[in-house]
Amino acid sequence: MADANDAPGATKKPRRPGRRYWRAGFLRGGIELRHLLRNPKEMSGHLTNVVVALLIAAYISDDVPGTHTPMAHLVLAGFAAYGLFQIGLINLPQMLVTEREEGALLRLRATPGGIPAYLVAKCLLVVVTAVGTLALLLAATALLADGPLPHGPGGWLTLLWVTTLGLLAVVPLGAAIGAVLPNPREALALIMLPTMGLLFTSGAVFPITAMPGPIQQVASVFPLKWMAQGLRSALLPDAARTAEPAGSWELPMVALVLTAWAVLGFLLAIPLLRRAARRESGSRLTARHRKAAQNGAMPA
Repeated sequence: MADANDAPGATKKPRRPGRRYWRAGFLRGGIELRHLLRNPKEMSGHLTNVVVALLIAAYISDDVPGTHTPMAHLVLAGFAAYGLFQIGLINLPQMLVTEREEGALLRLRATPGGIPAYLVAKCLLVVVTAVGTLALLLAATALLADGPLPHGPGGWLTLLWVTTLGLLAVVPLGAAIGAVLPNPREALALIMLPTMGLLFTSGAVFPITAMPGPIQQVASVFPLKWMAQGLRSALLPDAARTAEPAGSWELPMVALVLTAWAVLGFLLAIPLLRRAARRESGSRLTARHRKAAQNGAMPA
């Protein structure tokens, strides 16, 4: 049967713009994924955490204090969480700042729906990269270092929803941060120090109970602590929860905190990206390129 919109004299209903933006975003994201897979240098960068995790697991032989759980398993669960955190809050802002410097946001400003489609593409790229890296980490450590895997359907379900909520918490936030960072040369320095501090204070490397109480409270504000705790609940035996500050996995709190960060990130990301795009101009772009060339950061 012919569509009513195709009938003679019929008024065609306009397509929903939101659907068009999603389609454009997925198409762009697919192109960027293919470019990533064809770039050995970028691929090797994403494999660094897997190699580091394997090396650490090979040399740690102690148990988590008060349990019979190998400390290596706790560290591997923490590295899994940090891998998701790093891709969202370090790699994504760097990509956004670099592309802004190359004029991407200036071009998006003249494209209807360009910012939402761009954000969809970046989210797709980051999510697929993060999930692929996580799967490789778990598979490699399980095969080569007797690493932990979820126990039963409940453990796999917990791994799924913690990973999903964790990415929802950090990807939009990473986009918001990328929209306000000054330039690629300063972006890494501004991001790395706080994220490395969170790595060592959020229970990802060693039990958070080893940290002073005030540091535990500060770490509890940020998503990495809850991502690591949620992944430990999926990957470690239930007896390991005695090493947690509350003596339990606190999964409802994990879901609450990660959801709150996801909402905050989405509320900030699109307005900040639109603001960054509005501020872009040909003269600003030329001035940045001239300054970078003077500093030797790019060819004159």
